[in-house]
Amino acid sequence: MTLIWLSIAWVFASAGVAMLPIRQQYFPALVLLLAAPVLIVMAGMQFGWIYALLGFAAFISMFRNPLRYIAARLRGEHPEIPE
Repeated sequence: MTLIWLSIAWVFASAGVAMLPIRQQYFPALVLLLAAPVLIVMAGMQFGWIYALLGFAAFISMFRNPLRYIAARLRGEHPEIPE
């Protein structure tokens, strides 16, 4: 039951972060970005691997731009940050 409440809190937190101005989204979005895989793995252990796979697909879809930015930074590039 704790996993369900944590997942619900994550959804409401992500909706709240989305309403912030872009410059104020970076730190809270990073926390959500790091928390999502933990919740997905926990869901996979509790409900099965197919749900973890679906959660991972949703995670990639939702965080595709931040993940592209992180990948570019790891390659040594300096992509533009929106204002």
